[in-house]
Amino acid sequence: MIENKGFDPETIQEYANKMKALGTTWLEDDEDKNSDEYTHFYFIGLYEGKQVIYDTVMYTLRLQHESELFEIAEHRAAKHFPEYRKITYEEDENGNLAALDPLEEEIGLYIAEVIMELEEDEAVKVKEHVDLDVNTDFGVALDVGLHRDKLSSAEIEKFIRDFNEDNLHLDENLYSFQTQDVAQ
Repeated sequence: MIENKGFDPETIQEYANKMKALGTTWLEDDEDKNSDEYTHFYFIGLYEGKQVIYDTVMYTLRLQHESELFEIAEHRAAKHFPEYRKITYEEDENGNLAALDPLEEEIGLYIAEVIMELEEDEAVKVKEHVDLDVNTDFGVALDVGLHRDKLSSAEIEKFIRDFNEDNLHLDENLYSFQTQDVAQ
């Protein structure tokens, strides 16, 4: 019996059939919160000469940069505030965000200041990467960061083709991003 179903020929054939029916080389994980900057999907390829399902998380470098900034800022806030706790946003009966308590508000402002400082100093830099993890419950996990504005179906298809043909070329440059104003 195969423990990791991502290597199981029957499971692989099920996924292949679904992909064929959709006319694509990948299946989106509908249970994840996918966006134009983050996609969780599956595709079939080879690992050490065996067919496998790759369980892939792909995101833009801008999103990775933002996440790393927030993680650092949150860590600093935890050190700065002895009574630190994660901010939890709750909705009132009308579906609007409820007001934060004074400590949460102070922590939130501190985190925003740290993020702005880190951005200004370009303290966090990210680069394209593909990290592979075989110690997973399903298939082989891939963690992929690409320098793109958005992740489209065409971008995903190109990545899969290049990855499977061993023709993937990653940008080695380091990038830092600035928070963009949403309101224009």
